[in-house]
Amino acid sequence: MKKINNTWPTNTKEQPLIIAGPCSAETEEQVMEIAHQLKTTGTSIYRAGIWKPRTRPGMFEGVGAEGLKWLQRVKEETGLRVATEVANKDHVNECLKHGIDVLWIGARTTANPFAVQEIADALQGVDVPVLVKNPVNPDVNLWLGAIERLEKAGISNPGAIHRGISPLGKSIYRNNPEWQMPLALKEQRPDILLINDPSHIAGNRQLLAGIAETAIGLEMEGLMIETHHNPDAAWSDAAQQITPQALTVLLAKMKLTTGTAAEVATADLGNMRSSIDYIDEQLIDLLSYRMQVVAEIGQYKRQHGMAVIQEERWTELLTKHASQAAGRNLDGEFVTQLFNSIHRESVNRQNLV
Repeated sequence: MKKINNTWPTNTKEQPLIIAGPCSAETEEQVMEIAHQLKTTGTSIYRAGIWKPRTRPGMFEGVGAEGLKWLQRVKEETGLRVATEVANKDHVNECLKHGIDVLWIGARTTANPFAVQEIADALQGVDVPVLVKNPVNPDVNLWLGAIERLEKAGISNPGAIHRGISPLGKSIYRNNPEWQMPLALKEQRPDILLINDPSHIAGNRQLLAGIAETAIGLEMEGLMIETHHNPDAAWSDAAQQITPQALTVLLAKMKLTTGTAAEVATADLGNMRSSIDYIDEQLIDLLSYRMQVVAEIGQYKRQHGMAVIQEERWTELLTKHASQAAGRNLDGEFVTQLFNSIHRESVNRQNLV
């Protein structure tokens, strides 16, 4: 069996494994600029998407095998190990040909046992570290099954990446954390390296720090964080990427690398304020959607000769909201006042229909 360096650089509680780099390799200059900036951040492995599985055709789907040469250059110039996503046997073969140190299997691929088996077959005889992201649906056995297929192919040191679950409805997250899922995996396989991908859970850089802190607090052994030297101009997933400088501050705040007290304090307050700003935006969106539904109800009532105000229904709702508030450590009077204000606006909207 051909053996590559199949050990993880660091995976202790004091110094978790940090994998960082852009969502997508875009140009050689972009890849190298980010890599050189990441050398001093505490990053052990440089990640970059070469082939990008996109939801709809016509979007940027990666630079292809040409980008693997850029990752080779990253290794030569920075000493960082390099990683990319594979989704089929051709991807695996190209990565092995170019000496890519670490491979990962994406959530969509994990959900397809046929695809995972194809990758496992292509890895027969080559012991290279492979990380497996959880599938898009909350199926721990499917996640474990993918890892076991790799182990049967001879991969002696697989790892797992928790990247959340696709939400069914509105959510402040791109992918809901569903923290019980990685905990269930770890319970069954405590020997497996388990890291967190806060970028794909958040979908928005404002929520990144809180998710990363939770993951480390739950004793996950590392983080995969998307970083870009100019995130807003990124060709894919711009909203969830941070700069290498922001990564340094984030890790300093979490005490995973060095940083001044001022940097840590500033990062702490800034992250909390950003989270509040983002949550407030979501609240406004939800209120807007609620008023659209209210208008539809108003039309229905008018068409059927029904009264706008229905006291019995409203009393029932207030009682329900007060009960929910008590179970969520919220002041009942505050919640009642809030919903009374929402109700007044709803009545006004229905009267205007």
